Amino acid sequence: MARDNQQKIKRVQSESDVSVASTESESPTYRSYHVRKSSLIGMINWTHVFRTYIPHLTVIGIGVLVALIFHQVLTDLMDQQHIDTSSFHDNKYKALLLSPSSILTVLSAIRDLLQKQMQSILSLRKEALFSPAVEACFVSLVVMILIVKMDNPTYLLSFATFKAPKEWKVSHEQIIEMMKRQGCFTEDSLDFMQRLLERSGTGQSTAWPPGIVRTLEGKAPDRSIEGSRKEAETIIFDIVENAMRKAKVHPKDIDVLVINCSLFSPTPSLCASVISKFQMRSDILSYNLSGMGCGASLLALDLAKNMLHRRRMGGKALVVSTEIITPNLYVGNERAFLLQNTLFRCGGAAMIISNRWLDGSRAWLKLLHTVRVQNPSEDAFQCVFECEDSEGIRGVRLSKDIVKVAGKTMEKNLTTLGPLVLPWSEQAKVAFSVVAKFVMKKLFGKRVNVYVPDFKRAVDHFCIHAGGRAVIDGIEKNMKLEKFHTEPSRMVLLNYGNTSSSSIWYEMEYIMNEQKTNPLRKGDRIMQVAFGSGFKCTSGVWLKL
Repeated sequence: MARDNQQKIKRVQSESDVSVASTESESPTYRSYHVRKSSLIGMINWTHVFRTYIPHLTVIGIGVLVALIFHQVLTDLMDQQHIDTSSFHDNKYKALLLSPSSILTVLSAIRDLLQKQMQSILSLRKEALFSPAVEACFVSLVVMILIVKMDNPTYLLSFATFKAPKEWKVSHEQIIEMMKRQGCFTEDSLDFMQRLLERSGTGQSTAWPPGIVRTLEGKAPDRSIEGSRKEAETIIFDIVENAMRKAKVHPKDIDVLVINCSLFSPTPSLCASVISKFQMRSDILSYNLSGMGCGASLLALDLAKNMLHRRRMGGKALVVSTEIITPNLYVGNERAFLLQNTLFRCGGAAMIISNRWLDGSRAWLKLLHTVRVQNPSEDAFQCVFECEDSEGIRGVRLSKDIVKVAGKTMEKNLTTLGPLVLPWSEQAKVAFSVVAKFVMKKLFGKRVNVYVPDFKRAVDHFCIHAGGRAVIDGIEKNMKLEKFHTEPSRMVLLNYGNTSSSSIWYEMEYIMNEQKTNPLRKGDRIMQVAFGSGFKCTSGVWLKL
């Protein structure tokens, strides 16, 4: 009986298959928004290079050049006057060199030296071996090579998401049946979880681990460490193998490995399992992140990027994001803890990134920016909290204020990200509204709302963490997004549920392979936004190559 509905379960391929208003003729389409793009930005982030590297190097270079010229002139003057250069450290000669007449003499000598150098260059130009065009091209190539090496880019070579076997997939009715067979939930708790499922936005074919699904066959649940490891290895080994195959990368080519999994951190670590399974190099840098919630994927990616940038010759990194459900089913009856039983599902994603600029020709995406913001308030810290309930049963307590806290934290994140991606016109509107708010409050005592910038003018696609229907609705309203902008998040929530930190990669996959209402094109920018316990908000902007 428990598996009778399995034949009726069907995965929805696109939002056009369900009733969504984004396809109506009066609704805005992706053609309504124009994002400025540059053909050069596909390989080189010129703004980042000029703002970050070249000014500092120029100042240092000028200082070194001036110091060398002064040293040469002083040495020549001392040689002409038959003064031993070892006398530089003698106080008598130091006083003589710092006198006004000596300084004027040095400056005059520098002027004469520069005049002679110009005459020398002009005389050499008469006997030049190459034409001016060849010389100009050579100089340009040298400059371009220097800029490319200073850019230190981060490319996404491939990624893969976990597709659960049909034996793992269950409907809402089967989920409630599994909860009943745990033998610990009251009728009130079961009714509450039923109502949560109906409003969750999740579909009728989402994945649960076999250790819990087995209760539908009359077996006892398996929430052991062994069962948890089996779930982790099934997911992680599959996505790692697929990601390396797509990128045409051998396990020995991986220099950095980062795995994030919040609630399951065994010994040996998940990193050790992957290294042993795929026989990676013994000198690989491996890091296992836990307790960082649904926003950990971009944090893990940022860590891998920083580790690659420390390598002189560059390298490749493997980043794995997942969450293990088997040991984390809440078996109590407090409502604040029951939401996790109805929202989270099995899933995972593996990404291969590289900072070698030669890999840009075969990369899928280029990372432009990553921003992380932590909300330090006590309410935010308690918003997603692992603890025991009143009966001593462990679980994750979710606060009713989670949507409000997420909104405030995301606002701080976008305030930091905005100047990096928004056009000047949008930034000017924000600045004007801030000044107007200050003036109106001080002079007239009136309150004026600050202008909310239109990120649709800078970003083509949005991967909003599929944390729940309320979260997606709130972000869509606050950022004034259209239906086709939030379509990837809603479809991932429907087809996969909340897969924690990996959900933004299911959304990226939907944008790249399935979305028809806002197709992905070369040069498009994609923003990923995720939230995690603590409370934190992480964001990243990618460029389609």
